[in-house]
Amino acid sequence: MAHNWLRIGEVAQHADVSVDTIRYYERRQLLAPSPRSEGGFRLFAPDTIERVRFIKKAQAIGFSLDEIRTLLTGSGGSTCEQVRDLLQIKMNHVNERINALRAFRRMLGSYLQACEAELARKGSKAKCPVVVEIGHAARELK
Repeated sequence: MAHNWLRIGEVAQHADVSVDTIRYYERRQLLAPSPRSEGGFRLFAPDTIERVRFIKKAQAIGFSLDEIRTLLTGSGGSTCEQVRDLLQIKMNHVNERINALRAFRRMLGSYLQACEAELARKGSKAKCPVVVEIGHAARELK
């Protein structure tokens, strides 16, 4: 085989990932199946390093491995359209999560105020209104 092939450890080191990550990406078909050396070592083309870095960066901005596979198989203008569509979906999911977190924060604030009010009224003899409410909800589920 050509002398410019890299072993899995070299790819992992240059791409700043683990060897297991390289194997996993290969199993998930994000990397082409690697040929083997006469000694049975996986061999990778040097451009595999950039591909792994691309995968890691795409993951960091929220793309799933399935979405990344789609991006890696696209080309030209269709890829730009695919990316735009995936980004719009991601933006919608982020907005939904933000709205859910805001509602959760309001609920926590309400619970905190109830706890503070109960503690102000009864001090160490206070019955936590949150625990009382959860208890009532649990009994209603039965």
